[in-house]
Parts: sequence; C-alpha cells; structure tokens
Amino acid sequence: MTALGMPRRERARALLLGAPLVLLFVVLLVYPVGQLLLLSIHGDSGFTLESYRKLLVSPVYVNVILITLKISLWTTLLAIVAGYPVAYLISSLSARRKASWLFWILLSFWTSFLVRAFAWIVMLGRNGVVNQLLTALGLQASPSNLLYSFGAVLVGMVHALMPLAVLTMLSVMENIDRNLPRAALTLGARPGTAFWRVYFPLSMPGVAAGAIMVFVTAMGFFIVPALLGGRREIMITQIIIEQVQQTMNWGFAGAISVLLLVVVLAVFALYDKLLGLSTMTGEASTRTAGHGRAHAAGDAVLGLLGRATDAVIAIFPRRRREPEPGLSLPVRGFVLAVLFFLSVPALLMIPLSFAAGSGLNWPPRGFSLQFYRELATSPLWAHAALRSVLVGLGAATTAMLIGTPAAFLLVRSRLRGKSAMLAFVLSPIIVPRMIIAVGLFYLFARVGLVGSSFGLMLGHTVIAVPYVVMTMMAVLRNYDTRLDLAAQSLGATPWQTLRHVTFPILAAGVMSSFLFAFATSFDELTIALFVSGGLSATLPKQFWDEVTLEVSPVIAAVSTCLFAFIALLIFAADVLRRRSLAH
Repeated sequence: MTALGMPRRERARALLLGAPLVLLFVVLLVYPVGQLLLLSIHGDSGFTLESYRKLLVSPVYVNVILITLKISLWTTLLAIVAGYPVAYLISSLSARRKASWLFWILLSFWTSFLVRAFAWIVMLGRNGVVNQLLTALGLQASPSNLLYSFGAVLVGMVHALMPLAVLTMLSVMENIDRNLPRAALTLGARPGTAFWRVYFPLSMPGVAAGAIMVFVTAMGFFIVPALLGGRREIMITQIIIEQVQQTMNWGFAGAISVLLLVVVLAVFALYDKLLGLSTMTGEASTRTAGHGRAHAAGDAVLGLLGRATDAVIAIFPRRRREPEPGLSLPVRGFVLAVLFFLSVPALLMIPLSFAAGSGLNWPPRGFSLQFYRELATSPLWAHAALRSVLVGLGAATTAMLIGTPAAFLLVRSRLRGKSAMLAFVLSPIIVPRMIIAVGLFYLFARVGLVGSSFGLMLGHTVIAVPYVVMTMMAVLRNYDTRLDLAAQSLGATPWQTLRHVTFPILAAGVMSSFLFAFATSFDELTIALFVSGGLSATLPKQFWDEVTLEVSPVIAAVSTCLFAFIALLIFAADVLRRRSLAH
C-alpha cells in the first residue's frame, strides 16, 4: 500500500488516466494565464502596480466594472427566476414528453450566441418586429430607438444565458424524489407550503449552480454588449479586447484579467464552501447552507412564501383533482411564454433569409434565394465553415480521448483529493473565457501558432474537456458496475470487459459528450477572435466580422443554416439516445 491508501498498481493506473488532462491544462491553461497575470505586475523597469492604480483610480474603468457587475447580477436574477418554472415543469414530465419540451431548450442552448444576438438586432431595429408590433397596438406613434441601450443588452443577455440556467437546474431537479412533496400533501400541508418547505430546499443546489454558471459567464461575456449595447453599456471584457488588439497593452489587460479572475474565484469559493463543487456535476450536496439564526430566517422566509402561494391558489376555483404544486395551468402558460421568448428570435431569421428585398425589415417582402446564392458562391464563408467543422471534429475527438479517462478516474478510483481534481477539471469553466483566450494568444504568438488550425484546435480542446468530463461522470454514476464484475467472473480480462461490455453500454454517453464538445468548439468565438488569423477565420469569427462591419442580409441566410445544423445535431443525439435505451 502507498501513502495515498491505494495499491501501487491502482495508483499508477489512476495517474495514467489523469496525466493527459493534467498535462493539457498545465501547458495550455495554467502557464498562459499565469504569464498573463505576471505581465500585470511587470513593466519595463521591473515590478510595478501602475496598471492596478490606473484601473482602480480612473472613474472610467471603475464605472465599467460597476456596469459589468450590474448587468451580470440582473441577468443572473432574471434567468434563474424565469428559468426555474421551466426546469421544474420539464423535470416532472414523462420521458417522451420531456424530450419534446427539452428539445426547445437544447435548440436555444446550442444555437450560436451570434445568431441570437443578430436576431435581436433585427427584432429591436426601427423597422423590426417589436417596433412594428408596438406601433400596430397603438402604444407608440413612431418607431422607438430600442437598440444600443441597457434594456437591449439585458434582454439579449437573459435570452442567451437562460438555457444554461435551465439545464443546470434541471440536472438537480431530475434527481429529486417527487413523492416527498406528495407526502407533505397527504399529511395536511397545502400545495404552496409543500412546494416551498419541501421541494424548493432540495432544488437549491441546482439554483445555486445555475446562478453561479450564469453569473460567471455573464461577467466574461462580450458578444451581446458589443452588438446590442451603446458606449454606456461597455463591459470589462470589451476593455480587455481593446487593450490587446488595439494598443497591445499587455500589462493593463493582465490587470483587468486579475480583477475579473479574483471576482470569479471568490464566487466559486463561496459556492464550494456552501454546497461543494461536486454538485455542479449532478452529485448531491453533503453540506448545509447555514445553521442557527440563518437557518431559522430561511425557514421563516420559505414559510411566508408558502402561505402567500396558498393564498393565491385559494383565489382560483378548486378542481376535483388538484395538480402537483407548480404544475397548474398558469405555470404551464408561463413556461410556454418563456419557450416562445427563447425560440422565436432565431426562428424569425428563416423568413428573412428568403426575402426578395435588400434590407432586414419586417415583415419580409417577396421570395428569393439570392442570399443563399451569395452565401454558396462566397469563398470566405465556405472556407470558414470548412475550418470550423475540421477544428470542431479535431477538438471534440481530442477532448473525448482526454476527458473520458479523467471521468473514469473521478468516478471509479479511490484516489484521494478528488475534490481538488474536480476543481482543476472545471477550471476552464471557472476562469473566464476571455482570460484563457488572451493567455493563449500571448503563448501562441511566441511559438508561432497564431493563425494555425492546430493552435485553434488546442485552444478549443481546453474549453471542451470539462463538458466531456461532466457528461461522462453523469453517465458513469448511472452505470451498473455489476455487469463488469459478471463479465470478469466469467473469465473476461479487464480489456475485454471494457471493450465488449462497458463501452457498448456507454456508447450513447460517449457520443453525447462528443457532440457536446463539437458544438462547443463550433460555436466558439472568444478564442477564435485572437488565435485565428485574418485570412483563416472560423465561421463564428467570419460571422462576427460581417456583423460588426455591415449588417448584411446574407447573415440571415447564415443564421438559418446554423440553426438548421444545430437542430440536426440535437435530433441525431436524441436518435442515438433512444437506440441505446432500446438495447
């Protein structure tokens, strides 16, 4: 036995499973980000804190920090409040009905951020859907300036990040025993009280995980603020882009990155203290959120919410068969409204892409394939699409080969320090994407990988690995290990068991993780913005260049093609899942 409490052979196998991931992250995450942070305290004359003094003293940058926090907090609050009923309703449905409702969440989640942001540009424009509707209803006499405002940024941010909140909360809600609130009802509790005092506390790990994921993503977001916001809604990541791409001020960009990283790490440290990082992978929390006065105060608030909910329910006429708490007709109506909000903007791109005019006005006039012809004959778009597919396939394959063994290590081994290992695996999610992108740009510029497909694939692999690990960990937790033991008892070697028993059963989960990694790479813009060369753009980078330079109707055709491609990916994943269940 070793000092770690494991047999030497098992320890060697554990190190072999985790070594590729550790090597990848040390070289392409820890070192580049560390170099970037060191630049913030090292100037031409040696050690200096001038960049931090400039950042914290200048009212301009302090205002940008406050705006970033304000937008991130409001986005988190609205995404969680509106997304909770959606996750709750979907988690309560049967498998077949759940798949049909979940399709729209996944479609919105996997649809490119750029497509959704561009859709809001069209919807909120002076001749867009919203202005047309407000004018037709008599709520305004002439079109309003809805774009380039705080409201436009907030709507776009909530629309972009709410699917992330729903899916994160859903992963926890699916593991809650629905018999618990029903038992409370049989013991005399009213529906509202049963929900708030029994079900809601059990769902809090999902709420907390969803909130932290949305907040951290919002803090490092720049696509929506850049396209829908004005000069008054600049976020901190936009300052980083400006400092690197325009002035090459690495020291100041590093100082901003340190500040952003400190805020994010503080939030994750608080989350880990209260619930534990393992809950982000769907594992139940073994920690308590508070004791004493804080616990009593929480009970009092939940009791008040329960009584208020029961008072509202009492207003409506009672039915013979009461629905479960939260599954009433008003809740279903609210969920449908949220799904409409998430789906319609991207769907509106379809009729606009077939319009005969040269603009993006609503409603579209005539029918034409001119935008698709322009797209098909454009070498820039064709090259960008091909590069995105190749890079995505390479990144997804590499991430799957590295992340799957790490998932086995975290679920199956008895290695100590699993919580630290899990935190390390999740670090590309914890560290804002902008910091990773700038750090990789600094490293790749020194080794000659800027503008290469190989460098881009390496960068995308880093951010795709955590999603592969989390997906495979969830699959492995539901895998019956007795099947492996039975195969070995019949004479199968470990390799034969892995090849003929384990992997065939886990095939659907492996394919799902591959598709998830591919979609992550295919839609990635932040790293591509720095690492890809000007003549070697990916599809999101080409999309970004077109939108920021000129809002062309061809982009509506690109949006439609991307939307259809993502829908096919989701459909393929669902077919694979159903086939695996049939066997």
